[in-house]
Amino acid sequence: MGGLIGVLTSDASGMGLLYEILYLLLSAAIVVFLTMPIHEWAHGFAAGKLGDPTARYYGRLRLNPMAHIDPVGALGILLFGIGWAKPVPVDTRYFKNPKKDMALTAFAGPLANLIMAFVSVFVANLFGFISYFVNGLPGYILTFLAVVFYRVALINISLAIFNLVPIPPLDGSKILAAFLSDRAYYSLMRYERYFSFILLGLIFFSTRFSTILSVMVSGVFNAFDTVTWWPFEAILRAIIN
Repeated sequence: MGGLIGVLTSDASGMGLLYEILYLLLSAAIVVFLTMPIHEWAHGFAAGKLGDPTARYYGRLRLNPMAHIDPVGALGILLFGIGWAKPVPVDTRYFKNPKKDMALTAFAGPLANLIMAFVSVFVANLFGFISYFVNGLPGYILTFLAVVFYRVALINISLAIFNLVPIPPLDGSKILAAFLSDRAYYSLMRYERYFSFILLGLIFFSTRFSTILSVMVSGVFNAFDTVTWWPFEAILRAIIN
């Protein structure tokens, strides 16, 4: 990967098991207590802008993590880097164009993840850049924080891309529905429960599915890393020259 990720990852690997546990726990905590609430808030915010006040009525239009955390989904983030929060309730009866507005509401969550991923990569590169000029314990702390935010970015990108898979009940299926006829849409929703089993099968038993997702995640991450590292690289070149 571009930027500092190769250097920082190699540094981290030499610092022992405790270092690895700490950065995994901290990055997971950031995702659970910040990323997941923002993802769900984005769904509720978009729905509200499109006329649906349901999220606000249920107290979900806020960033308080306790309003959004699902214990099992949070554990999934810690163990596998993929998890979920409690879905924000949406009532399509408030929408003027139910399929289109539902697609926009669904897209708001993955979009929020991508924005958070971009910011996280920038922060990671900023810490990495500063660590070039800092020695001793402060330098190690900056390197540690850079690795943490790299992982936060990777999880956010993974969540965004996974949620955009057009299989119910993922957000991607609601986006796909906007392009289907009413008949095709209702046929799709009729079999939503069965698609959930198909999705689980793909996750646990399809190497090709996992590979495709990994390639997409790496591609987006590399693009973000290259763009956000470029100004720091330019500064370093100016200093060296």
